[in-house]
Parts: sequence; structure tokens; C-alpha cells
Amino acid sequence: MKIGDPIRPGPDRSKIGDVKIETFDKSWFEDSKTLKNIVGKHAAGQVTIIGGSKLFHGAPLLALRGAARIAGMVYFSTPDEDKEVADKIKTGLSSFVWVPYEEAGNYIAKSDAVLIGPGMMRSHIKEQNFVCDREGEATRRRCQDLFDKHADRKWVIDGGALQVVSVEKMPRGAVVTPNDKEFEMMFGQKIEEEIEKRGEQILSLAKKYHLVILTKDKISIVSDGERVVKILGGNDGLVKGGIGDTIAGVLAGLM
Repeated sequence: MKIGDPIRPGPDRSKIGDVKIETFDKSWFEDSKTLKNIVGKHAAGQVTIIGGSKLFHGAPLLALRGAARIAGMVYFSTPDEDKEVADKIKTGLSSFVWVPYEEAGNYIAKSDAVLIGPGMMRSHIKEQNFVCDREGEATRRRCQDLFDKHADRKWVIDGGALQVVSVEKMPRGAVVTPNDKEFEMMFGQKIEEEIEKRGEQILSLAKKYHLVILTKDKISIVSDGERVVKILGGNDGLVKGGIGDTIAGVLAGLM
């Protein structure tokens, strides 16, 4: 599994055909640098978050809060430099560094992980085959430009970025966090309801597209194309608006 530091095999495995679904154990993160008391904020990791728009300014705020609880330093930049957006996000949270969008690449280059998409504008025309309106196309161009320039970074792709960029053009090894609707739009198939079938489905897609795929539910499933892990303890609240943004921020912090 490629999220965060390498983790040890879990103690609980259930076999489904040729696929072993492991059960997540919090002890896997005992050696994570971001969860230890480390001297120096940079030693705990640096994260850059790209997101926000005039319409969606709450999403990046939630992502920032999630990342700031774990990473030592969080940088934030938005393509929409509208002062009202900036003021609302700055007022909501102080534990991050605001970066002008034209300088974002410099901070991405020195970050351990990058989260892109929370609150970015998405398509309003056709939510299949990645056909975008003008706002969605602008988001796509911005995302693709950053992916091409910083393909060596660890990426978490969420929100508006998931809805406008084809999976074939996402960076190799990127973590994607789609909801049910986004999953169908990205991969052209509905997510399986049965855990065993979902595990096989996500394993296959993660391997095909060289991604780490996380689906959030009462039992969340994550796969990097080699292993499949189920995460227990979820509930119906995971589908509530804003939860995905927070989880995406936490993931970036752990990486």
C-alpha cells in the first residue's frame, strides 16, 4: 500500500478467490513520522493543497483542517484569487501558509504530498466522458499542467479534479477518493455493493490505471493494485458533504 509509510501485513485476512482482503489495524501507523512527536515542523512533512473557487470555499477549508492536524507544514493556493474567497478561508483557519497561485509550483516541488481538487469548479454539461463546460475545462487545464510538471510528487486527487481529468491522464500512483457518482464517471461502472466484489473491482481498476483507489462507506475499501484493505468503523455519515474533503486532507498529511 502506497499511502504514507510502508505498512506491515495486517493480522486479519479474508480470502476472496485469489484476492486477500486485509483488515486495517491502527498499529500499522505506529512508525509513521507524521504521527510521532518530532522536533521541527518540517520533519513532520509538508503538504500543498490546491483548491477553492468563488462557489466552493468550504471544501478546501475542511481539507486544510484535516491536513494541518497531521502534517508539520501546510501550504494552500487557489486558482481563483478572488479576495472574498481568500478572506473566508483565512478567517476559518490560521494554521497554513497562503501561496499565490503563480508560485504554487515552487511549493509543490518541496512538498511530500499534494492534494488537488477540493472546491475547484467542475463540469456542468455532461458528467460522463469528461465533457466539460468552460469552467470545468479551466480546472482540467490547470490540473493537467501541474500533473505534467510535477509527475514525481505524491498526489491526492479529489473533488472537482476527479470530475474533469481522465483517469488515463492522472499521475501514476496518485490516490483518488471518489464517491459513488464520481466512481461511475471515472471508471464507467457502478461500484459493487458486496464487499468481496468491491474488493476485486477496486483491485482490478487500481492495477489497470496505476492508482490507489479509496472508496468510503460503512466499510471503506482501498487498493493500490497489489493489496486490498478494508477499513471498519465507518457509518452513513461518510457520505455527508464535506467529509470527503476532510479525509482527503488527512490522506495528504499521512503521505
